[in-house]
Parts: sequence; structure tokens; C-alpha cells
Amino acid sequence: MTNARIDSTTLSNGVKMPWFGLGVWKVKDDGEAERTVASAIEEGYRLIDTAAAYNNETGVGAGIRNSGIARDEIFITTKIWNAHQGYESTLTAFEDSRRKLGVEVVDLLLIHWPVKDKYTETWRALEKLYRDGYVRAIGVSNFQIHHLQDVIASGEVVPMVNQVEYHPLLTQQELHSFAKSNNIQLMAWSPLMQGNLDQSILAEIGAKYGKSPAQVVLRWDLQNEVVTIPKSINPVRLKENADIFDFALTPEEVAQISALNSDHRYGPDPDNFNF
Repeated sequence: MTNARIDSTTLSNGVKMPWFGLGVWKVKDDGEAERTVASAIEEGYRLIDTAAAYNNETGVGAGIRNSGIARDEIFITTKIWNAHQGYESTLTAFEDSRRKLGVEVVDLLLIHWPVKDKYTETWRALEKLYRDGYVRAIGVSNFQIHHLQDVIASGEVVPMVNQVEYHPLLTQQELHSFAKSNNIQLMAWSPLMQGNLDQSILAEIGAKYGKSPAQVVLRWDLQNEVVTIPKSINPVRLKENADIFDFALTPEEVAQISALNSDHRYGPDPDNFNF
């Protein structure tokens, strides 16, 4: 069981990745990203998840450098955006991300969305970057089972991570089972349902442990063996989100929360999205 915010999962290639981290979607690159990342690291966060499309890689990199924590203690994830997909354009886009982040090696590089007729070529570029040592691990984001099957069939490396929308209203059990059977680590974006936490069972369980509905959901993520990256720019909320390692849900409580599933998405459907 995950009992500390520095605990890690071991990816299929042996690389250790923290179970818990910070997402920075919509965090502005005007000093806000730098401050938020530095605050999170001070609070004990060791995984920072950004993307080229977030337009804040420069601030994220500055926050990491100014944190006072050694680079090799921070796990950095970024992503190749849709407009940059394809073999050569992916290699170029990665160099741009690496320059903005100010790092020699990225810990995890993901394909942001499965752009039709492009994602297998994009994956081939990620494999090259991985073989050449510029990234420690490679994976995908928002991939359904059939997208994963395409990449596995056409590529030489099985994705190590699949980052998807995952929360109590969208448990994606079939996808999760497929990932587990192929040693692909599932990772949750928008784990707190964009603030829509008004489910009575979450409040009831939280009251039992003296925790908020948000903390209950994040703990549920971890006990389902899903890496979670809640986003906040508020130092108080950053601290609260990380305060989930001093209690554990019972198997019955995990099942109760999972039973909330209604296949409800707050973000786009990967199979019906205008890339």
C-alpha cells in the first residue's frame, strides 16, 4: 500500500515513478507555474506533469531548478501535442520541450492524444528518443484499448504509461484491466472531476477519517494502483491534496466509490474528438 508521497510504482522497464504528483494544466507561464511547482516540491511533491500544449514548460523548468531539490529526485512528464505529431515533427517538438524545461533528459514522454493516421509514427519517434537515452520512459495519453493495440502491434516497445481521464464517475474498468495485463501503468488526469465532488458517499467516508471528498478520491486512486496528479495553484490546497497518506480506505469503501461510475466524461472522448 502507498503510505508516503514519495512512494513509487515501478514501470515495465524498471524506472520508478512516483504514485502522486502535480498536474499543471491551465497554470499560467507568467510566474504562476514557477511558483506553483516550487511550492509543490517544497510540500514534498516529486512528480510534475506538464505538456507542450499547456504553454508552461518554461515556468515548470524554472520552478524545478529553483526548488533546491536535485534534478534526479524530480520526475518530469511532458507530452507531444497533436499538431506536432508525425515522426520528424515529434523529434523537433521534443527538442523544443527539452529546451523550455531546461533539462537534458525527460523522465516520461507521452503522446497527448491518439491523432488518427499519425500516432503510430509519433510512437516510432518516441521509441527512438527512448533508445537514444533522451527519455527514461515513454507512454501515451487518452488512448483507448484499440489505440494501444495499434501501437503494441506496430511498435517495438509497449507503452509504459497511459494517462487518461479517471475518477469515480469514469472508472474505465475494461481499459484498466487491459493496461494491467500488458504491464501499462494507468495515470489519472482530472482525478477530482474538475471540482464536481458533491457525491454523498464521498462526504460520508471523508467524515469517518476526517478527510475531504477530494482527499478520499485521491486515496481511492492510489488504492486502485493509479498514479494521480491533482492540479492546484493554492498552497493550502496543495498541502491538503498531499495529505492522503495517513489513512486507508477499506475494500468495501473502495467498491462503494467505484460503484459511482456512470461513464461520465468531463473532458473529450478520445474516439470522438476533433484533433
